[in-house]
Amino acid sequence: MCRKSDDPSWRPGPAPRVVAGLVPAPGSAALPRDRGLWTRRRGIRTPGLTIWLVAALVLASSARQSAHDFPADVTVQLFLKPEGQRLRLLVRVPVGAMQDFVFPQRGPGYLDVEAADSMLRNAVRLWVGDELKVYEEGALLTGQRLAAIQVSLPGDLSFATYDEALAHVAGPPLPNGTALYGQQAMLDALFEYTIRSDQSDFSIEPTLARLGLRTITVLRFVLPGGTVRAFEYAGNPGMVRLDPRWHQAALRFVALGFEHILDGVDHLLFLACLIIPFRRLRPLIAIVTAFTVAHSVTLIASAFNLAPDALWFPPLIDTAIAASILFMAIENIVGINLRRRWLITFAFGLVHGFGFSFALRQTLQFAGSHLLTSLLSFNIGVELGQLLVLALLVPALGLLFRFVIAERIGTIILSALVAHTGWHWMTDRAALLAQYRIQLQVPTFDLLFLASAMRWGMLVLIIVGLAWLLSIVFPQSRIESAER
Repeated sequence: MCRKSDDPSWRPGPAPRVVAGLVPAPGSAALPRDRGLWTRRRGIRTPGLTIWLVAALVLASSARQSAHDFPADVTVQLFLKPEGQRLRLLVRVPVGAMQDFVFPQRGPGYLDVEAADSMLRNAVRLWVGDELKVYEEGALLTGQRLAAIQVSLPGDLSFATYDEALAHVAGPPLPNGTALYGQQAMLDALFEYTIRSDQSDFSIEPTLARLGLRTITVLRFVLPGGTVRAFEYAGNPGMVRLDPRWHQAALRFVALGFEHILDGVDHLLFLACLIIPFRRLRPLIAIVTAFTVAHSVTLIASAFNLAPDALWFPPLIDTAIAASILFMAIENIVGINLRRRWLITFAFGLVHGFGFSFALRQTLQFAGSHLLTSLLSFNIGVELGQLLVLALLVPALGLLFRFVIAERIGTIILSALVAHTGWHWMTDRAALLAQYRIQLQVPTFDLLFLASAMRWGMLVLIIVGLAWLLSIVFPQSRIESAER
């Protein structure tokens, strides 16, 4: 093999320059300083400063993201119990939900329970303690004390009851040699407050939603007599009265009913279908009263577990509500039969009542021991919302039909728009309903079936009796004469 030194045309180049302790890479020709890749004397090629900075930022960002992944679903358990002049609050929260803390580890990523004790206390104060505002008789309790903490395994069942949870938190700590990853650990904590009396009216305003993308809280309030009131909610529920008085529950549910009717677009469209064809006082009173009485019956019946609990029942009701809107809109277009209008409204009101019950199902837990009061208050709120809609819509339709468009043409156009919306809703909801397999099982004829049949029979008798009573209160001849 011919070497370069044997080639007569080869001439040695200039000696390499040494600049700031750098030399050209071995085996490469000398390049200008601003174009070459320089190495240190040990001869290892290194990238430029910019590349190093970019790589460092990417690695740091990746490490931070993996260390502080935002949890998707977080479940928090809470116990509250007033005892004498002390209120105890027990909480269980996943360690991984308390972000911005890198807890000490040992071995292959196991949580170092002893070394992490102080940091765990700071984390639970910041992420949980500061987010729990407890009130006694409306006054915010101060002087919150963190009495104890306990690291638990993910499968620990100590929070089944208050007594078990308290004994567990106050018990010996988890051995430091336990092979437990930090993201899998649960942290139990005991907070204490000084109160005036355990017979006071207590409420809590938790703001734990920031623990995860979806935070579910299971809250149990243990009354001094041993009665347990259970709550389950998502996100931040606002002020929760743990043992509300009847007037507190009534005010809450009146507001809920008022908000629900204004937020329920399908109920508003159905109400609009009732108002569009006639706007005189007597027909409106008859129609709206029939709707109110009907949805009140099924709402109360559903609250007392007289509605089917199958998975297909809610989508069936949603489809029927959309069908009721479509039916009423089409009837407005082809012509109204006042003789049967209030009866049809009564029948559809029964369906809408089940729809109201679905929205109210998760909220009834805040009624305390005043279930019936809360249901009636919710209905009052719904009626107040309906009266507001009537007060706004009736004059607006009157002005529209008087100055803009003829009443019959306007009725057809508005009803056609509502029918178009109702048709799309019905088809979409029917497609969802078709995904469920409706299975009707042959009932077992026993005492349980007999009791259930008697309850349903009583409900049917109540509905028939109310329909008969409405026919007496609002004779059809009076409605027709008032319309004419």
